[in-house]
Amino acid sequence: MIIIDNIYISNEVVEEQFVCDLQRCKGDCCVEGDAGAPLTEEEKKQVEKYYEKVKPLMTKEGIEIVEQSGYYTYDHEFGWVTPTIGSGMCVYGFRDEAGIFKCGFETLYNEGKSDWKKPISCHLFPIKISHSENLEIEYVNYEPRETLCAPACRLGQQLKVPVYQFLKEPLIRKYGEDFFEVLDQIAAQHFDRDKEKKN
Repeated sequence: MIIIDNIYISNEVVEEQFVCDLQRCKGDCCVEGDAGAPLTEEEKKQVEKYYEKVKPLMTKEGIEIVEQSGYYTYDHEFGWVTPTIGSGMCVYGFRDEAGIFKCGFETLYNEGKSDWKKPISCHLFPIKISHSENLEIEYVNYEPRETLCAPACRLGQQLKVPVYQFLKEPLIRKYGEDFFEVLDQIAAQHFDRDKEKKN
């Protein structure tokens, strides 16, 4: 366990390797799951702000669900989440010509039509954040999906990219550059110790 202030990070975040392989997984982390993407209060406002811009990218079913039920729904386990079509894909996504599922909000961002990329819970995947009961401690855990993420785990191992390095951008977005620099230093020391043990 790595502890930085009140943030408890699983060792797997620096020890395991991961690089998304969209050609193989087809972005189905946005399709498979127990609920939609968890949203912060600020992110709920962003969803409302950009809905009309993202709407042309959405499926007919997705639009119908949002306009009947609202921009987000409440889940007893995860709190406020994006709605889903059935128990599957996020309403704010679509499949491109190659069959890869893409986030409508991220597409807007990449096209320079938005200053908000997507929910941080999506951006951080396969890292998941949870809290202690008193909310004073955040737990940062590496939780890839066993079958769906197998290609990403293999690609990460081939390229030798640790999880935290692959997720540098969302980790900085969530916790700031100082946090990431400290984590990077701890990871370097961690790997040095492992080398010493092997020698």
